[in-house]
Amino acid sequence: MSVAIVTGSAGLIGSQSVRHFAALGLDVVGIDNDMRARFFGPEGSTAWNAECLSAALGSAYAHHGVDVRDREALPAIFRRYGKDIVVVIHAAAQPSHDWASNDPVTDFDINAVGTLNVLECVREHCPDAPLIHCSTNKVYGDRPNTLPLVEGETRWEIEPGHPYAAGITEDMPIDSCLHSIFGASKVAADVMVQEYGRYFGLKTACFRGGTLTGPAHSATELHGFLAYVMKCAMERRPYRLIGYKGKQVRDAIHSQDVVAAFEAFFRSPRCGEVYNLGGGRHSNTSNLEAIALAEKISGNEMNVTHVEQARVGDHMWWIGSNARFKEHYPQWQPVHDVPMILEEIHEANLERWTPAQ
Repeated sequence: MSVAIVTGSAGLIGSQSVRHFAALGLDVVGIDNDMRARFFGPEGSTAWNAECLSAALGSAYAHHGVDVRDREALPAIFRRYGKDIVVVIHAAAQPSHDWASNDPVTDFDINAVGTLNVLECVREHCPDAPLIHCSTNKVYGDRPNTLPLVEGETRWEIEPGHPYAAGITEDMPIDSCLHSIFGASKVAADVMVQEYGRYFGLKTACFRGGTLTGPAHSATELHGFLAYVMKCAMERRPYRLIGYKGKQVRDAIHSQDVVAAFEAFFRSPRCGEVYNLGGGRHSNTSNLEAIALAEKISGNEMNVTHVEQARVGDHMWWIGSNARFKEHYPQWQPVHDVPMILEEIHEANLERWTPAQ
């Protein structure tokens, strides 16, 4: 028996990982206690997705409603499967800037200490299994906002000819900048994952994601940019456009493309690696551009309110470079772009996201 363990298994990347690795013939063990419902309320709950996974995969999927902070229940799961575990995908996290600032202790416990707990479980029970960690571009803090940016009609763009014009690479410093509480807890997790790779020789990788997206997102205002834009368009609910005139740019990568990268690393793992992973120049959008696309696809004019004050640590422009990952795994290539992603989100949620009566 070959087992994949996925934390945060009912979330966007977690659930895509479950389906993907089950399709490869692995038995998948999911760990998810639906903390998103606590973070974001009922609309953020992932319980519906956990039920879909169990119904679709049957005996190939075993779900455990365990918290990654639980230092008794979590090791018990790893102990049960032991050396049968061939890969661990750590996607469990508290994902919101705004939520973190209201409860820094819980944010750090989940993101940093929870990651340490997973690392210790791998080191003790399945040290040969690659560990794939879902990090974030927020580990760079607001450093990207110091780049020379040019304001256009619908977006900010980096000055032509800049070394990062093709995308920000992993050599961007993370020190002496504002990270937000969330960003700081993710830095701690990111560095610890690297350390367990380099110090203990575990096969670890930090994937510093840009905007990770797809139809399985339980979208809320505080997390799930593209899905939430489409949700507001389809439900005709008000949308708050926060900061930077709505011209802030994000690269967006579909969850299927993310998990295809995970598989590439799983098949040929390395120790203590760090990769930026996003849509890059292939797939990116500003908020204004995403709103225009969502209106076109849904056929609904959106009710948009501009909020002048930007979120703390928010990026004005982020397009990451996938060059390092492609150098190591040249067979990987992202497929989806922003219009394709929004079309799919719209189609997948036609029955769920309807205007309130």
